[in-house]
Amino acid sequence: MMHYSCDFCGKDMTPDGSERYVLKMEAFATAPTAELTDDDLETDHVEEMARLLCEMEDADEEPQPVPTCVKKRFDLCCGCFRRFVRDPLGRETAAKFDFSPN
Repeated sequence: MMHYSCDFCGKDMTPDGSERYVLKMEAFATAPTAELTDDDLETDHVEEMARLLCEMEDADEEPQPVPTCVKKRFDLCCGCFRRFVRDPLGRETAAKFDFSPN
């Protein structure tokens, strides 16, 4: 038997057959919309690549590649789904924090 619990609040949704919503998210980089300029045509790209390679060799750390696409899947109960649809970026929740001045 499959077990489902809300990925936000942890509510067990398996035994009572309560409504379950599947949220799928995909984030990806977009291509820049830059235009070709005279500076681009005048730049020595071979020299620029050599400079970048030297910088990478001199660096102590290996560069970490940025993922080009991230896909996520979440199971939500009815209440958490409604909250997500109302405020998908969590701005309302973030604005409610009231820190003490200590």
